[in-house]
Amino acid sequence: MFQTRLTEAATLVQAHLTKVMDPLGDLPVVEAMRYASGGGKRLRAFLVLESARLHGVAQENAIWPAAAIEMIHAYSLVHDDLPCMDDDDLRRGLPTVHVQWDETTAVLAGDALQTLGFESVARTECHPDPEVRAMLTVTLARAAGAQGMVLGQALDIAAESATTPLTLDEITRLQAGKTGALIAWSATAGALMAGADTAPLKRYAEDLGLAFQIADDILDVVGDASKVGKAVGKDADAGKATFVSLLGLEGAKTRARDLVTDACDALSPYGEDAETLRDAARFVISRDS
Repeated sequence: MFQTRLTEAATLVQAHLTKVMDPLGDLPVVEAMRYASGGGKRLRAFLVLESARLHGVAQENAIWPAAAIEMIHAYSLVHDDLPCMDDDDLRRGLPTVHVQWDETTAVLAGDALQTLGFESVARTECHPDPEVRAMLTVTLARAAGAQGMVLGQALDIAAESATTPLTLDEITRLQAGKTGALIAWSATAGALMAGADTAPLKRYAEDLGLAFQIADDILDVVGDASKVGKAVGKDADAGKATFVSLLGLEGAKTRARDLVTDACDALSPYGEDAETLRDAARFVISRDS
C-alpha cells in the first residue's frame, strides 16, 4: 500500500507542478526549475497528502502544500549543490543544475522555486480559510528558514571548518533543522489544514526525519553511487562527524531502527488508518537511494 500511495503522490505532484509552471514559459530559468523539481521519491509530498487523508482534507486542496514542499525541497538541493556550498556535480543521477546550465541560472531557479512554493500555500485553492493559509505559510517559513533548514545548513557548513568534530547532540540538532524541519512540516500539514492536534504527527515526523538522515549517513558509507544518484563517501573524505562515525555502522543502524519504532508508536491515536505512514517510516531505513 505504501509504495502504491508513494507512486500516486509522485504522479499527482508532477502533474500539478507541470500545471503551475506551464504559464511561466520556456526561459532557461524556468526550464531549470522544471529540471530541478522533477524526479525524486516525493516522500515529503506523500507525507502531506497522507496526513491530509487522515484528517479528511480534500486532495484538491492538499495537492497545493504537497507541491509546495517539493518546490522548497528542490530549491534547497539546487543551492546545496552549488560550488559555494557542497560543490556537487550529480543529483538524482543527473548533472546538477549549475552544471547543466550555470551558477547564475541555478541561483535564480532555486529562488524562483522557493517563492512559487510559498505562493502555492497562500492561494485560495489551498484552503478557503485565510487564517489556515497564513498558518501554513508561517510554519513553512519557519521550517525552511533560519529556525529550520537554513539553520541546519549553516551549522553543517560551519562544522566543515570547526577545529573539533561535532558531538552526537550537535549533529542531532543540525539534522533536525537541515533534514527534519521540512519533513515535520510535511507530516503535520494535513492536521493544520483540518484544525486538528498536530502533536502525534510532529512526534512521528521528528523520529522519521532523524532516521532518514541516519540512513543517508549509512548510504554515504555503504551505498552504491549508481543507485544513490549522487557521490558517496564524501563525508568520510572530508573528515566530517556523522552518525556513522560517532555510533559506528551497526550502532547507527540500531539507532535508526529504534527511531522507526518510536515513530510508529507515535501514530497510535490513528490506529490502523496510519499503517501507510508506519510503512513509510520502515521504508526510510531500508532504501538504497
